Amino acid sequence: MGNGAESNAGGSSRGMLRSYVGGRWQQGTGDGAAVCDAVTGAEVARVSSDGIDMAAALDHGRRTGGPALRELTFHQRAALLKALGSHLREHRDELYALSARTGATRGDSKFDVDGGIGVLLAYGSKGKRELPNDTVYVEGDVEPLGKGGTFVARHVATPLRGVAVQINAFNFPVWGPLEKLAPAFLAGMPSLIKPASQTAYLTEKLVELIVESGILPEGAVQLVCGSAGDLLDHVTEQDVVSFTGSADTARKLRSHPAIVRNAVRFNAEADSLNCSILGPDATPGTAEFDLYVDQLVTEMTVKAGQKCTAIRRAFVPAALLDDVAGAVRQRLAAVTVGDPAGADMGALASLEQREEVRRSLKALQGAATVLFGDPEHVDVAGADAERGAFLSPVLLSGDPERAEPHEVEAFGPVSTLLPYTSTDQVVDYAARGKGSLAGSVVTGDKDFAREVVLGAAPWHGRLLVLDADDARESTGHGSPMPQLVHGGPGRAGGGEEMGGIRGVLHHMQRTAVQGSPAVLAAVTGRWTPGAPRTETDVHPFRKSLAELRVGDAVVAGPRTVTAEDVAHFAEFTGDTFYAHTDEAAAAENPLFGGIVAHGYLVVSLAAGLFVSPEPGPVLANYGLENLRFLTPVKPGDALTVTLTCKQITPREGADYGEVCWDADVTNADGDSVAKYDVLTLVSKEAR
Repeated sequence: MGNGAESNAGGSSRGMLRSYVGGRWQQGTGDGAAVCDAVTGAEVARVSSDGIDMAAALDHGRRTGGPALRELTFHQRAALLKALGSHLREHRDELYALSARTGATRGDSKFDVDGGIGVLLAYGSKGKRELPNDTVYVEGDVEPLGKGGTFVARHVATPLRGVAVQINAFNFPVWGPLEKLAPAFLAGMPSLIKPASQTAYLTEKLVELIVESGILPEGAVQLVCGSAGDLLDHVTEQDVVSFTGSADTARKLRSHPAIVRNAVRFNAEADSLNCSILGPDATPGTAEFDLYVDQLVTEMTVKAGQKCTAIRRAFVPAALLDDVAGAVRQRLAAVTVGDPAGADMGALASLEQREEVRRSLKALQGAATVLFGDPEHVDVAGADAERGAFLSPVLLSGDPERAEPHEVEAFGPVSTLLPYTSTDQVVDYAARGKGSLAGSVVTGDKDFAREVVLGAAPWHGRLLVLDADDARESTGHGSPMPQLVHGGPGRAGGGEEMGGIRGVLHHMQRTAVQGSPAVLAAVTGRWTPGAPRTETDVHPFRKSLAELRVGDAVVAGPRTVTAEDVAHFAEFTGDTFYAHTDEAAAAENPLFGGIVAHGYLVVSLAAGLFVSPEPGPVLANYGLENLRFLTPVKPGDALTVTLTCKQITPREGADYGEVCWDADVTNADGDSVAKYDVLTLVSKEAR
């Protein structure tokens, strides 16, 4: 990437922010709109997307970015994500410097920048660990569709042939784009990033660093700064649209004619009235009480409360309301507001955003009283209180029976304490938010935690139970994790971002493929039971990855199991379960009707049959999967094992790969007594 790039740095105050579309940097036409420093009010740049051909940008992603990504395997894409994460980590200071202009403190900047980079690295690791080194993802087991085994089916997932369009909010100009980019890229879909204008200069710098790195294929990432214009008019059934922002805007976008007409996949992560619940056991002096207070203050002040996961409703037992209020007020009184370089809490993203928060506070004050802070005044350290978008943290005490606390969100450093008197009542109150991204329960009472979690779960995308045991390692109430779904039902948008491999599959089409075992093996690249096997004079364990083929097999045996084998195995291992050692008791067992061999003895004997003992390409056996014992084995039974190469996964950057072998152990009647997968590490070349 990077052809046609201009020299001016992202976020420069020298003019118009640039868009990166069609493989080159472009500026919008016209005067554009001013983008201002949240701390000083000075103009940072101007932004306009006028003159940007949105249809051409999408076409470039589909025709250039998509094919380049689909040529790569999951592991190759994962490696590029890791490389990009490492590259951005080396340039964090450049991003931190611009982030300060959004009103973010150094800690806020790290939360945004390092959090986004962490998503890239996490998906890089998950892609290598959980996805095949292939271009197709096979999901679930083989589904038999006929009695004879000649007609079967399997689900496969392939990347959509469109563009992942992301429309982001102003509060996380780095994390927001990267958390959407990572799963889409790993799936094989190019992305088009449309940041919120208030902080677009930071996203522009992020994309500049990505483009200049040359790590990603051309067309994999594009950027449009300014209005979305007619962008959504050009989306097709193969595109994906992901939105982060207000619930009202999410509803409007979801009903866009092109999205409705083409049934475009639409993922929304909207604002929500997230809650935190203090358990009745968490009285002053307990670790959980202190954790609750600390977490609430943190959620109010990090990013000046401008987090879609921040705690808006703080439910506390009625008897503890005054204690919690006093402790939170004391903590908030120590918070300094001002220049992000030295203060505990910086500015909101813009003066317009501050006015929006003040309007929401007026609505909330109809059902609540102010316990701390003045919405109209704040003492500011090192900056101008009026030119900068500064606001005092505001703690309210409200009536949970009123609608306002459950319907009005002040998207800033604002939270409302709400009392409750029973578990059922607080679960009901939590549900009145009509869908939340995140909630937390702070308690040392496991029974209370269970009741609240199971009661509130239908209205939440994520629930944290915080106590003295997990506090040291907990990432906190408001931190989305790449491994977990980030989204929520109802008001929260009804979507899911990230969520590990779930996030990847959101950008892929799941297709049920029906056919013969041989056809399914060819389509999926995995041997399917019933497909042909290839037996040669060369033992499969003597073949390197370069020589080995899916379907290569060896049949070994028979090996007769004796009573002496069973007795010796019981004595040697200490597994003297009665079914292996006590003839009379075993005879009474309705499943066995007499002495049977240990399941692990069967597996051990099978290994002795199929192993090739000499040094060679097979480096190690590193596990078994899906082991099932199907038919009891009795002394006198003769065992045969059929071992078939099921899947070959070369490792990127290593001289070996993984081979999964299908093992089927049968008795003299041909009945399977055990089935499982053997996992080995095999050299890529002959040794």
